Amino acid sequence: MSERYRIEAVLASVLAAAGALLWVQAPAFFSAGNLLDLLLAALPVLMVAVGATLVILTGEIDISVGSVFAIASVIAGQAAVLGLPMPAVALVTVVTGAALGAVNGALVSTLRLPSIVVTLATMVALRDGLRWITQGAWVQGLPPGFQFLGFRQSSYPFVALGVATVVLAATAWGLGRLPAGRAVYATGSNADAARLAGIPIAAVRFWVFVIGGTCTGLAALLNAVRFNQVPANAGLGLEMQVIAAVVVGGTAITGGRGTLPGTVLGVALLGGIGPALTFLSASPYWERALQGAIVLIAVGWGQVLNRDFFHALAPWTRQSHPGARA
Repeated sequence: MSERYRIEAVLASVLAAAGALLWVQAPAFFSAGNLLDLLLAALPVLMVAVGATLVILTGEIDISVGSVFAIASVIAGQAAVLGLPMPAVALVTVVTGAALGAVNGALVSTLRLPSIVVTLATMVALRDGLRWITQGAWVQGLPPGFQFLGFRQSSYPFVALGVATVVLAATAWGLGRLPAGRAVYATGSNADAARLAGIPIAAVRFWVFVIGGTCTGLAALLNAVRFNQVPANAGLGLEMQVIAAVVVGGTAITGGRGTLPGTVLGVALLGGIGPALTFLSASPYWERALQGAIVLIAVGWGQVLNRDFFHALAPWTRQSHPGARA
């Protein structure tokens, strides 16, 4: 099995084993209603994680996605209250996410500021700015056509799943088949070598943040239309949830290695822990502990798969075996 897909195979095996345990201990977990709720809750997280995967593949990070998610959600609700048609609401919401992503991308790529510092600052500024503007009030009085994008409640899951599938498939295809996708991997693997090869590093970094913001705006729309009110504090903790899922899915936090199928499996694994504990009558306080343990194991496994890890062991190995060749 190739190194590229080894982590995906491990995750799939863990999910299968967990599913078998739940099937025996809590078969109600697999009821149609619960699986539908899990799907609808996971799709927005997955959309944000798709964009976050691109950002992390370049060796950068974006911890402002929760704040961007909240602003895009409120913008979607306010646009609907103002009477805009749903296509316009969707466009405004996605453009809002893209614009906020562009701000992060410009600061990182043009001013060459560390992405962790930039997105930490925008995370706080955007969240507090939204809180000041809205005074914490939720968006209410949403028109009937806003909920479920104007579709029937029974039809909306198929629509949302279709949108997510198209975005996921298009992004995966672009990463694997387009020069831009190869540029993303090259930038994260070795930025200096990529620059010498003629890859516009600054442009790559800028556009992954824009795409990440676009995916976050789309996720905010898919989440907001499920309810009859839009909370001003949406997306709290989303950044950690997303980054954890991407890392668990096998994407190296230093960039250059990872796949979107791994991200999908990471979202599924971490997103299912809380509901599974509920059906197993276990304490919900175990959820964060288990998620943290899984992240640590995933990072450790990623280091084992990294060839540099074995190269680093080589001198120690030679010292332990004096008879070995120098």
